[in-house]
Amino acid sequence: MYLENLVFDALDPQRLGGFWEAVVGGETLTDEPGIYETRLAIEGGPVLDLCFQQVTEPASAPPRIHLDLRGGARQAAEVDRLLGLGAERLDIGQGDVPWVVLADVEGNACCVMEERAAYSDTGPIAALPLDSADPDWDAAFWSWLTGWTEVVGPAPRSLRHPSLRGPLLELCPEPAPKGATKNRLHLDVRLESGEDPDEVEAAIVEHGGSRLHTNWGDLPWRSYLDPSGNEFCALPAH
Repeated sequence: MYLENLVFDALDPQRLGGFWEAVVGGETLTDEPGIYETRLAIEGGPVLDLCFQQVTEPASAPPRIHLDLRGGARQAAEVDRLLGLGAERLDIGQGDVPWVVLADVEGNACCVMEERAAYSDTGPIAALPLDSADPDWDAAFWSWLTGWTEVVGPAPRSLRHPSLRGPLLELCPEPAPKGATKNRLHLDVRLESGEDPDEVEAAIVEHGGSRLHTNWGDLPWRSYLDPSGNEFCALPAH
């Protein structure tokens, strides 16, 4: 398996997807009613698709995963660029911190980070901080699930693509346990050719995850929860 998608719930997929495509310099893959997809290819590293699927209700719970954007020496200029694209400054009680918190065009929080050695060669997305009830357990789970390897980072546990390029997946202590509300942003993994979905499901459960049974109709992928209750999907092999 490998990490393929960052999936956003969106009231207006074209507007939100267009914003993020401009932010990361992506390439449009899909632009159809109810869905927008853009591809971020990191030279020598992972290929990640940002997918925007239409929902009817605005976000109602604090995010458990968000995007940290690389700013570095150009932090102020990057903030200005995002504001020009439609982002707004956001106060979530962060206080005096070296990063800048913004809201995208649908109010989702993101951060523009200061210079950090850990974020070299990440591309435009520096990190994906994910709330975790147990960063050690979740790091082991996500490393097994994606093939990403542990690296030194600002979070208690951080993972990265084996190329050591692209964003970090940062397992951060959760401020509160996961509630029943679905995460507004989730990750998708893709099965490799020859991997059996039933065997993968059994292994997910063995590693501490669980199947998420939904009423979303007959879909070609399966939905799961990680050990901390964060949703993810396992897509069939191409």
